[in-house]
Amino acid sequence: MPLAHFSQQAGKGITPLRPVFFRTFRQPSSARIYPKTRTNASRGFPVRIVASSTMEQSSAALRVFERTEVSSEQLNHLLARPRIDFTSILDKVKPICEAVKTRGDDAVKEFTSKFDRVDMDAVVYKVEDLPDPVLPEETMKAFDVAYNNIRAFHEAQQVAPLTVETMPGVVCRRISRAIGAVGLYVPGGTAVLPSSALMLAVPAGIAGCKTIVLATPPRPDGSITPEVLYCAKKAGVTHILAAGGAQAVAAMAWGTETCPKVDKILGPGNQFVTAAKMLLTNSEAMIAIDMPAGPSEVLVIADEGAEPSHVAADLLSQAEHGPDSQVVLVALPGVDVAAVEAEVKRISDELPRGETARKALEHSYVLRVPDKEAACEFSNMYAPEHLIINCEDAESWVEHIESAGSIFLGRFTPESMGDYASGTNHVLPTYGYARMYSGVSLDSFQKKITVQGLTEEGLMNLGPAVAHMAAVEGLDAHRKAVTLRMGEEK
Repeated sequence: MPLAHFSQQAGKGITPLRPVFFRTFRQPSSARIYPKTRTNASRGFPVRIVASSTMEQSSAALRVFERTEVSSEQLNHLLARPRIDFTSILDKVKPICEAVKTRGDDAVKEFTSKFDRVDMDAVVYKVEDLPDPVLPEETMKAFDVAYNNIRAFHEAQQVAPLTVETMPGVVCRRISRAIGAVGLYVPGGTAVLPSSALMLAVPAGIAGCKTIVLATPPRPDGSITPEVLYCAKKAGVTHILAAGGAQAVAAMAWGTETCPKVDKILGPGNQFVTAAKMLLTNSEAMIAIDMPAGPSEVLVIADEGAEPSHVAADLLSQAEHGPDSQVVLVALPGVDVAAVEAEVKRISDELPRGETARKALEHSYVLRVPDKEAACEFSNMYAPEHLIINCEDAESWVEHIESAGSIFLGRFTPESMGDYASGTNHVLPTYGYARMYSGVSLDSFQKKITVQGLTEEGLMNLGPAVAHMAAVEGLDAHRKAVTLRMGEEK
């Protein structure tokens, strides 16, 4: 299926997944050629490589651009994310989803054996039947802190029913009801993310979802990661699907002999998980999804008072997620970019996932801007998943930010806090979708239903206008439903 045609059914709240293509731009003659520059082969215009004599450019070099000298076509290219070829991914995902639809648990077991190299006797477990995991006390306390903060923030999102009398005798209401069955995807590939179990299961429980299925890949011995199980039990998950990838998404979407069918699937995942979610929300499975998703990303706005090591650590905290992650530093006047890069090099060399982070840095960059206005303008165009404002008086920036998944303010707020335990949700729109999507919240697990009721007075007050509008539109049964009640005809 061509990517441009890969759109959501009307009424489900998901926009088409826009195609992303890379183009090679020629260097405009007006752009400055820096000393120590190279032409980026994939992008077609020179960039400055900031590198000291003590570091290898290939290990952590950052491309630097001046906002005042970037052309409109270069700007469009800087705003583009690393390309994801969903067309080829869909070709691999479709047969997996079809196999699970027709063969259920057997197909899930087959793909789990093929992709995860684990042979499973069963793929679904009721959480109440599983023994409590054995974990270090310190680990349980840490997740308990996160649970309490996430619960406090999401409980506060509950709102009272809305009631408005729009005119005498006409009362309109809006009420919230939980989605009956939800599927939560918790990744477990290159990094196990029990924090995602809390981020998804806690608001699902608060919303009142009756069936909560958590899908996560099994460990090599077929067991569930104990930290994930601990979070699942604490947050009220009802079933665990020991599977990952497209097969797990398909099992929750279609339902199998042992996996309950869900109404909505939420949670982060790799390209295959995202493709499966997008494919199945357009299918007869009749599921909703939280949002389109892409690789993790962060945009850091820093001023001259920002500590270089802090900026570097924030950039690397997203770069280590995967080689397709993107990190961007928007540097205000006075920022020592060379010092930041030196810290990037030093810290990345210490990271267990340093090689992954360095690959992500290959398509990341620094944009120098002249002032706060230019920084906000670029950030809003980029619409980052995570936006860190490491600046003096960071609170004053908030009113100027229009598009971001989550904002982290000031010198003491690393993105890691939101990822784990501040209380906000870390399942956020990526790939620029923060321009039109919000992150996961309590609302993600609820439906909003409107209610209206009219008294006889209300009917007589509103009826004539409605009857006339129905006549204008040529819908005579609509008109008669009003006029018969008003006694104007038999």
